[in-house]
Amino acid sequence: MDQQLYIKNKKAYFEYHILDKYVAGIKLLGTEIKSIREGKANINDAFCTFIDGQLYVRGLHIAEYSFGSFYNHEAKRDRVLLLNIKEIKKLQTRGEEKGLTIVPLALFISERGFAKLEIGLAKGKKLHDKRDTIKQRDTDREIKRYIK
Repeated sequence: MDQQLYIKNKKAYFEYHILDKYVAGIKLLGTEIKSIREGKANINDAFCTFIDGQLYVRGLHIAEYSFGSFYNHEAKRDRVLLLNIKEIKKLQTRGEEKGLTIVPLALFISERGFAKLEIGLAKGKKLHDKRDTIKQRDTDREIKRYIK
C-alpha cells in the first residue's frame, strides 16, 4: 500500500473535548471494505451507541461498491465495533456519565489491511469554547503565514 487512507471527522474535534481515544476494529462485509479502500466513506454524521452490551457505530456512510452485484451492502447500517471486553466495560460506564458521549474520530486502514475506527470519549463544548477554537485556529494560520 503506497497510499495511506485516513478519513478524519473534523466536526467531532470542533464540537467536543476529546478525553480518551481508542482504536476499534469494525465488523464489515466484503463490499464495504472494498468501498472503504476506494475512500468512499463518510463519518461526519456517525455516532456510537451500546446495544445489548455491544458497541455499534450508527450513521457511518459507506457508499455501495461500484463493482458489487446483488451482494452489495446497505450504505448506512449499524456496524459492530470490535474492542476488548475490558475496554467495552470502561466505555460503557464512562459513556453513561452525564455529558459524555462516544464519537468516531477517524477511519483508516491498518498496516495489516484491516479497517479501523478511532473513537473518542468526548464531552460537548459550550459556545464560548467553540469560539476559542476558531480564534486559536485563526492565530495559528496567521503565525504560519508570517513564518513562510
